[in-house]
Amino acid sequence: MIAHISTQSRSLLFLMIVLLTGSFAFAQQEIPLYTGAIPNSTGAPNEEIIRIADDGERVISKVSVPALTVFLPEKEKANGTAVIICPGGGYGVQVSKREGSDIARKFNELGVAAFVLKYRLPSDKTMKDKAIGPLQDAQRAIQLVRENATQWQVDPHKVGIMGFSAGGHLAATAGTHYRDALVANLQNLNLRPDFMLLVYPVISLTDSMGHGGTRKNLLGDHPKPEQVHLFSNEFQVDKHTPPAFLIHAEDDSMVPVANSLEFFNALHRNGVPAGLFIYPKGEHGFLKVPPFDEWFGRCIFWMKSMKLLK
Repeated sequence: MIAHISTQSRSLLFLMIVLLTGSFAFAQQEIPLYTGAIPNSTGAPNEEIIRIADDGERVISKVSVPALTVFLPEKEKANGTAVIICPGGGYGVQVSKREGSDIARKFNELGVAAFVLKYRLPSDKTMKDKAIGPLQDAQRAIQLVRENATQWQVDPHKVGIMGFSAGGHLAATAGTHYRDALVANLQNLNLRPDFMLLVYPVISLTDSMGHGGTRKNLLGDHPKPEQVHLFSNEFQVDKHTPPAFLIHAEDDSMVPVANSLEFFNALHRNGVPAGLFIYPKGEHGFLKVPPFDEWFGRCIFWMKSMKLLK
């Protein structure tokens, strides 16, 4: 069939393919988080490993060069809201498909610009202070989205952050530690996320309800009590903490539901708008129940109630 198409038609077809391919590549483009030197880096070689599991999941380990993957909705759908997504994995790996790119594409369908953050995983080998490395990357991601707000059709006052499990800890840390800028900020851009979506999040690093693996990977084997308190985000909430929606399962055996309960209570005590939904079943990761459309739909309903979506 192609042999019977005129030269002019072939040229037009080729141009259309180039344009479509180019726009698709731009809509899902991975960009370096930092243009120059990576702050807090030791300069160790990049040993990042990407593994595709049997179920198609994309698991990333040994991340030392952070990046942001940009997922932009169709221009006519864009509504200005943006969400930076932090995949989970206990600060040991990142589950970047189910808790990253899959979520980003769903947001795009709703007109929301989504950005999957590949943050550095704590390591004494690659970071001078591994406790602050992930937070630096979260702050830089917020900064980068606001720097490019016009280009990406984003309202700089509607930039939120979403996190799963340990990624939820990172998102909550970004929402409670934003006053202490850990990255260069010459433009004095706001590093506070405008809202938080926290899905079965690790909130606390205390012995009573914290996730041991997350705490060990972030703070080491024998963290000082003041470090544990600082990075237990239920203690860091004040009246200026951004609004949040939390979702968890009561039967979560890895990250106790008390994490979400305590954070919600802290938000409520400080008069911060917050929502909380707890499923009786779901374990950690919502691998079987509840269905994706069920729990994601509740996040969307909360966003609509906060006028982040129409």
